[in-house]
Amino acid sequence: MSQLRATKPGLLVCTAVCVCVFLYLRDPPPEEPEESTYPAAVECGFYPDELCSALFEGKEAAPQIATFCKNPHGSQILAHLRTPGNCSRISQEVHLITRPLSAEEGNFSLAYIVTTHKDLAMFVQLLRSIYVPQNLYCIHVDKKAPKKYKSAVQTLVNCFENIFISSKRGRVAHTGFTRLQADLTCMRDLVRSKFQWNYVLNLCGHDFPIKTNKEIISYIRSKWTDKNITPGVIQPPHVASETSGSRLEFTPEGSIYGSPNRRFKDEPPHNLTIYFGSAYYVLTRKFVEFVLTDIRAKDLLQWSRNIQSPEQHYWVTLNRLKDAPGATPDAGWEGDIRAIKWRNEEGSVHDGCKGRYVHESCVYGPGDLPWIIRSPSLFASKVDSTDPLVVTCLERRHRLQALRQAEVPAEPHWRFQQESHFNTTRSR
Repeated sequence: MSQLRATKPGLLVCTAVCVCVFLYLRDPPPEEPEESTYPAAVECGFYPDELCSALFEGKEAAPQIATFCKNPHGSQILAHLRTPGNCSRISQEVHLITRPLSAEEGNFSLAYIVTTHKDLAMFVQLLRSIYVPQNLYCIHVDKKAPKKYKSAVQTLVNCFENIFISSKRGRVAHTGFTRLQADLTCMRDLVRSKFQWNYVLNLCGHDFPIKTNKEIISYIRSKWTDKNITPGVIQPPHVASETSGSRLEFTPEGSIYGSPNRRFKDEPPHNLTIYFGSAYYVLTRKFVEFVLTDIRAKDLLQWSRNIQSPEQHYWVTLNRLKDAPGATPDAGWEGDIRAIKWRNEEGSVHDGCKGRYVHESCVYGPGDLPWIIRSPSLFASKVDSTDPLVVTCLERRHRLQALRQAEVPAEPHWRFQQESHFNTTRSR
């Protein structure tokens, strides 16, 4: 009996344990969430604004911290475009600015040509940064883009009269004749549009604005009233009658990448002097109409089929014609359109690429942000989804700048969350 009393507590403990195991197996507790790859919020501060502010200020530890805090907002953006819905809701949830921010902007409309095929969240971030209701937008969605991508873009486009998809959809290489064709197709669509516009600019999905809409207009009016901006120079004498056997790239210093190693297949039409320069431009409406109708422009286009990277010579060559509307025959590399870090300019023009070099130019990393915002250029090139924080920081700074310059009260949905934690004094 005494032995039984001695073992009774043990039996009770054993029974209790068995009951707990049974209950656990029958109704296990909810699974714990997977361990996050991001540090705790206290380490990243008020993400992303405090980190973005530190990056813009050039704080030494900020780029290293950024490697642990890459928590992009892409999923939130994409959720609004997965299914067609109320356009008012889409406009608000995507944070589009829905009124002209000043009288000057309301009376000066820009047209944009945007070529895209991937990184939907980044495309939406680009579009909402350049979007204002008085501007016009032609979107060329590459034929190779996934169906879901095309559907999401169409959902967004369907909500706005001033955004439309190009009338001809084809495959577009980053460089080459198809790139040139895509721009010209959009130009035809823009000219036929019922909306009036003053200038047209072209962008790709890896570009992002540094300047606000108001600042872009001010830049055009201050230096380029009724003029086209097509940075470029006459073909250097040592390759005057040659074409590129591989892709040519020009920097403002006139350096050439690529090996010009064979003659033009045919002489340029109309005895045109061929210039080389940027594929990016700011063009007047009258010049666009000239390009679409002038026999020299049409013949140059046909001749360009046999040239690699014709977009690097087509616009600048036509803009150097003295009788072209808005021509700048004596211009060189003037025109601050793109902020680009070229590999061969490291140590002279810039302090090196903090992201990575691709095709001799920098794909920006978080450490490049101080250099980008100091640039006088209108847009930064290149950004991509491998470092989404770069676009997130640029976008949030850009929106704050635009609203600070606005002459109308800001609607609540124009603002992003947590903007109060952005240091607005040092990121200008």
